[in-house]
Amino acid sequence: MRTLVLGGARSGKSAYAEQLVASEAVRYVATAVADPADADFAERIAAHRARRPADWTVVEGDPVAALAEPAPATLIDDLGTWLTGRIDARAAWESPRGIVGPDIDALVTAVAGYSQRLIIVSPEVGFGVIPATASGRLFRDELGTLNQRLADVCDEVFLVVAGQPVRVKPDRASASAAALTDAATPNAPLTAATSAAGADLTATQAVSAAGATATAGAVADAVSEPPLSAAAGDGAGPVLTKPVRISFGPVSGPDPIVWAAAEERQAQLTKPAGALGRLEKLANWVSACQGVCPPKQFERARVVVFAGDHGVARHGVSAYPSEVTAQMVANFLHGGAAVNVLARLADASVRVADIAVDGDTAPEISRHKVRRSSGSIDREDALSEAEVQAALAAGATIADEEIDSGADLLIAGDMGIGNTTPATVLIAAVTDTEPVVAVGRGTGVDDAGWIRKTAAIRDAMWRARPVVKDPVALLRTASGADLAAMAGFLARAAARRTPVILDGVVVTAAAVVADQLAPGARAWWVAGHRSSEPSHTIALKRLDLEPLVEMNMRLGEGSGAVAALPLLRAAVATLGEMATFAEAGVSTADAAADAEPAGA
Repeated sequence: MRTLVLGGARSGKSAYAEQLVASEAVRYVATAVADPADADFAERIAAHRARRPADWTVVEGDPVAALAEPAPATLIDDLGTWLTGRIDARAAWESPRGIVGPDIDALVTAVAGYSQRLIIVSPEVGFGVIPATASGRLFRDELGTLNQRLADVCDEVFLVVAGQPVRVKPDRASASAAALTDAATPNAPLTAATSAAGADLTATQAVSAAGATATAGAVADAVSEPPLSAAAGDGAGPVLTKPVRISFGPVSGPDPIVWAAAEERQAQLTKPAGALGRLEKLANWVSACQGVCPPKQFERARVVVFAGDHGVARHGVSAYPSEVTAQMVANFLHGGAAVNVLARLADASVRVADIAVDGDTAPEISRHKVRRSSGSIDREDALSEAEVQAALAAGATIADEEIDSGADLLIAGDMGIGNTTPATVLIAAVTDTEPVVAVGRGTGVDDAGWIRKTAAIRDAMWRARPVVKDPVALLRTASGADLAAMAGFLARAAARRTPVILDGVVVTAAAVVADQLAPGARAWWVAGHRSSEPSHTIALKRLDLEPLVEMNMRLGEGSGAVAALPLLRAAVATLGEMATFAEAGVSTADAAADAEPAGA
């Protein structure tokens, strides 16, 4: 992930960039060289040094050389002083524009080829005072060229104005005014609390706001992404305030005209009508989702596993301790989990997102972390209002990232000890189902554990009942940051017209709420399998989805959905690659009847 942070002088761009890697092992590339004769600039350098954590590795020199060696996270601050140094080195202040082109080429090439976490700080020349001289214009023009080229190769770009960062790449600015509601103070900062034991902020919470147009079925996004600032905390991890609400509108379904064309093509293929059963319906659905007939085989199927812990797990509702969540997250990263094995077989790739793991995880997966664990929903809300909005925005942002990177099929997976408890609460609350009918064994609890789990679900449903008609309030009260992020992910995927294979009970619980957030979203989903959890069948009935496979699986992780992916690929292949009767020279029943002599 490469991030470019732009801003004017004293805008807060450096402080914001530092927050993006606050808990990581950081290599800080300082491009400024102190001038003993410039007391003000020396003071600014000293302030930057004092603000940096003592365990950061500081490199003073050329960022191009630094990027030749990998590091877990690299922060370059800033390119204004780097460019000044390059012009100085060439004694080129009176030269025409382009004199430092080779230096810019080298830096852009180094950035484009760097695969580790990278944050670059650069002045945005439009916000600074530029002397009306030849050298001033040279600096302005060269820096403008450099910023534009880096913005092109970076994955995300932020513009910091008066300490407030706004994401400008990917573009989310088109509906900012419409998406902000009176539940939030526009451009107000979020705050984060860290534990007294020294827990670090692991991510900037990218709190997006989104609206949708029902006619186009697309979501117009708006992001107001304020910085997190450290404050005294209670050990629960980041605590967000002043929420920016994200909203999802109605979603139009797959293309009905293309669907009809797919049905017509099915009738022309070298097989009896309907002989491939559900494969034919699946192929028609994929074709309509893609808007083309025949459909294209999936080129980048992507699994995103949303990980989070749940406070209710402390009360004996699971057969495993919460520590397993973080351990399994590490297993995903090393490719050793069931979903990794199945994904390799099905030609899919796996991403893990730490949304609420109760512990530290690898920096590359914790960028969207909302908090450490969610509240125990049988006695307290899972999330604050700001946290549920941050979680929804995190899920929507992850969907955007994957789709913008070329994903043409998405699968949501889950990992979190105790997560079947909030999943069952959501399903039972929305469908008005008695707890004893909906509660399953989860990770395999014994009878006593089942009784504790049922009691916790009953109490959580009692708390959820007053807000059951409000999907956001329901997520805040009775879910968890991971489920809320999944709901945002599924709603955004539908709005972006990207098909999804749903997994088991946890993902499908999030889907039930996502279909309320974005009415019509269910048309973009297919159920991969039926879990052995009773509430999963209830949720599938609610969504009117029939599972592709039934293997009595209850693992989660996205494993059931990935196991079904080859069937979906088979459906696409049959519609896209089978010969028609005309192409194969095979007679049809109609053709044989037409050829039979009259009166025979």
